[in-house]
Amino acid sequence: MLVVGDVVTDVVARHRGPLAPGTDTASVIRTLPGGAGANVACWAAHRGCADVRLLGRVGTDAVAWHERELRASGVRPRLVVDPEAATGTVICLVDTGDAAERTFLTDSGASLRLDPDDWSPSLLDGVARLHLSGYLFFSEPSRALVAVALESARARGVPVSVDPASAGFLTRLGVDRFLALAEGVDVLLPSRDEAYLLTGLPDPADAAAKLSRLVPLVVAKQGADGALIARGGRVESRIPAAPATPRDTTGAGDAFTGAFLAALLAGAEPEQAAAEGCGAGALAVEKVGGRPPAAG
Repeated sequence: MLVVGDVVTDVVARHRGPLAPGTDTASVIRTLPGGAGANVACWAAHRGCADVRLLGRVGTDAVAWHERELRASGVRPRLVVDPEAATGTVICLVDTGDAAERTFLTDSGASLRLDPDDWSPSLLDGVARLHLSGYLFFSEPSRALVAVALESARARGVPVSVDPASAGFLTRLGVDRFLALAEGVDVLLPSRDEAYLLTGLPDPADAAAKLSRLVPLVVAKQGADGALIARGGRVESRIPAAPATPRDTTGAGDAFTGAFLAALLAGAEPEQAAAEGCGAGALAVEKVGGRPPAAG
């Protein structure tokens, strides 16, 4: 599997209760490797995909660290070093209350400066699936790369999956534009909020069903409510969430996507693959950061 997407540095600040404007809020702060695309690749490797490759773009400031962390997770990185922009950074503010909800402050940096010059059809040699992080849709250079990558995948008959990635950025881009750019993908993995934005339908099942008239397989992630699988304009399955005690929800959707795609590549039916995704999501929310636990 080849994943194309963002590689960023996460600064995770875990606090309890409201932030205190104008003064100090006690927090536990850690710096961790992240990025939706990189997280998906790491979870796919963690859940058994033997050959996971990642194309991303970073600055000179952190390339060695990110390469080392990706390799330690079983991912083969191909990181383009940007001579001008620093590695993307996301500040994750995590309320350590019961829901462990998070707010992101995002400086995309080099991560969204991937462009068609960073692509080669040879990247698909031996690849059975191409996965595109939705963050690629949110800048002009990486949108151009998406078009070239999709064309290469179609020429080789390689199926393509997309995770929309960010409700906030999706709103700014525009629904029609996103759907036009994603035309031809075979699997779409939106969150509940993203499915609502893409359809205007508040009911998650209705939204998933509508999207499945545009994309052959829609797997709508519902957080603590599991996942919905829709094909041909109707919801076919509802997959329950795995039990978990959340500490940090950062990367839970990426964990689901990585595990789902790994299972799909191994021959699982979408329902079983979604159950694997729910299990990975539960594991993700019980730890801090968006990557899988270290081996051993």
